[in-house]
Amino acid sequence: MYALQQEQANFTHSKKHPSLIDPTVIRAASHIYYTYCEVHPEIVGKATGVAISRVTHRGKVIFTKYPVLLPQECFVPLNQIESYMY
Repeated sequence: MYALQQEQANFTHSKKHPSLIDPTVIRAASHIYYTYCEVHPEIVGKATGVAISRVTHRGKVIFTKYPVLLPQECFVPLNQIESYMY
């Protein structure tokens, strides 16, 4: 039982490290986010990021803290989208 708890603790700890995301995916995610902000200015700053397909570069703006992703998708957090622009 203790080993299982320790493995779970190690698993959640490894999730805190940022994963490397392809720059083209970040660029596509920023385009999706900023286009959404132009159409819906009331959401600026409320989103947590963009869930985007690594294959098709189609995505959606996400507002929840822990998004559910499809196998081919990745999550690009808002802070990474904003820092990529500078």
